[in-house]
Amino acid sequence: MRPNDWHLSEDTEDVDDFLARAGGFLRSRPALHNTPLTTIEKLRTRGADAFGAGATSFGRLELNGEVCAVFYRLPSRGLSLTPVAPEHADALAAQLAGLGHSLPYVSAAHDTATAFAEAWQRHTGALPTLGKRIRLYRLGTLTPAEPVPAGRGRRVGVRDHEQVVRWCREFCDTVGEVPTVDAESWAASRFADRRFTFWQTPDGTPVSMAAATSMVAGMVRVDPVYTPAHLRGRGYAGAVTVAASRAALAAGATDVVLYADPANPTSNALYRRIGYVPLTDWAVYDFSCASP
Repeated sequence: MRPNDWHLSEDTEDVDDFLARAGGFLRSRPALHNTPLTTIEKLRTRGADAFGAGATSFGRLELNGEVCAVFYRLPSRGLSLTPVAPEHADALAAQLAGLGHSLPYVSAAHDTATAFAEAWQRHTGALPTLGKRIRLYRLGTLTPAEPVPAGRGRRVGVRDHEQVVRWCREFCDTVGEVPTVDAESWAASRFADRRFTFWQTPDGTPVSMAAATSMVAGMVRVDPVYTPAHLRGRGYAGAVTVAASRAALAAGATDVVLYADPANPTSNALYRRIGYVPLTDWAVYDFSCASP
């Protein structure tokens, strides 16, 4: 095994071994590594079926005996990669192409995603297209936006399940997320293991929703935040985000993060106003040709 190189595994059963080798690196920056932390924890606890049938690939970059980056690829999905220098993105692209991998997309911090997309094009001929940009925020000092709308935050209970499913479906439709979710697909969806909070008016009517992931390495991600279109502009989204964030801090979280569309000035201004600080921009490049 070469000491300074990418080391790959395509056996889902090796997830514990992967975490034994790369877990310290992921936990060293839990905010930046929030998505691999939650995804790999879900894979570890729920097994290979958590993300559908097929192989899951893992990899780690070791330099001088230290893990410096990781990637994973879930069944029928693209490559997710932590930040690396362009030359290491190129080395990974060359290795994956040489092994015959096909990739529908790459998702990473903007500079890393761009470097990998360009390298993938060089090694495979696949044409990259910037498909999505998202901004990662980390909570600094939680500051409720003023004025706080009348009502209060409430932890969602079993009786609220139908409304949660409906609002998650509406959220998916609003942001163009595929696949969407319904009652039948709920158990296998990415929302099923979230803890949901409602903001409700004084008469008990839910008007907005925020969810939070389970805590991993002291990190909680608030996702999604949703207010029905006819109820927006009244401060409900900010109030429910504060309520969900405060619950995460009360549970012991040291890093609370969320993602936002940088093209949406309203949500970005809101998150900054309540104490979230931009950490980095993320990018997803789609590949027009999935075959190397």
